[in-house]
Amino acid sequence: MADIVFITGATSGFGRAAARRFAAAGWGVVITGRREDRLKELVDELACQVPVHYAVLDVRDADAVKAVVDGLPEAFKSVKCLLNNAGLALSPNPAQKVELADWHTMIDTNIKGLVNVTHALLPTMIASGAGASIINIGSIAGQWPYPGSHVYGGTKAFVKQFSYNLRCDLLGTGVRVTDLAPGIAETEFTLVRTKGDQAASDRLYQGTTALSAEDIAEQMFYIATLPDHICINRVEVMPTRQAWSAFAIDRD
Repeated sequence: MADIVFITGATSGFGRAAARRFAAAGWGVVITGRREDRLKELVDELACQVPVHYAVLDVRDADAVKAVVDGLPEAFKSVKCLLNNAGLALSPNPAQKVELADWHTMIDTNIKGLVNVTHALLPTMIASGAGASIINIGSIAGQWPYPGSHVYGGTKAFVKQFSYNLRCDLLGTGVRVTDLAPGIAETEFTLVRTKGDQAASDRLYQGTTALSAEDIAEQMFYIATLPDHICINRVEVMPTRQAWSAFAIDRD
């Protein structure tokens, strides 16, 4: 029986690329997300290669998450790898100009959603034992602050610390936990963050070479297929053309 990967946020970006990468290697794939049309398109693409199961899911809904996990068909129940990929950034404006609802959406998705899925699948991951992997998609924003990151960066700092603490609790189970923290990547991320501003998205990536969704999917697959005795705690991946900047100083 093929190893099974469970992917949240599989309708675009890293999640969709990961589904393709794992399927290409023969893994069975469970894909979840909010946009059923995109899930069906991905099923049509991958089903000729490997077993695929999809579920429309908003990770913010804990009851829905539990129902999806409990309702997995028998062939997909033995999840070997969980990719906690669903997440988003909103409102790249200064904190004092942001709607509170946008902060709540990021917290509910990036923190509560990740916790909901992890909690529901932990018994399955522990039952899988040695070599099972939980890969949480963090961000360089969880380590390095920048203007406009406010709650988004805070949620990704949670992802980092939660991953570390989960490692402590799972010691002895064989389950590995990794915080995979990408830098700038050309996906729908900025379109979502700016609520559809294509020009803003184009400006961000113009004239540079950002990471691609496939670059991060390759890192996910590498982490998930390491020998059982190896756990990478955190991977921070930036494009070569991205680095840190000087401290900002307010002057008269």
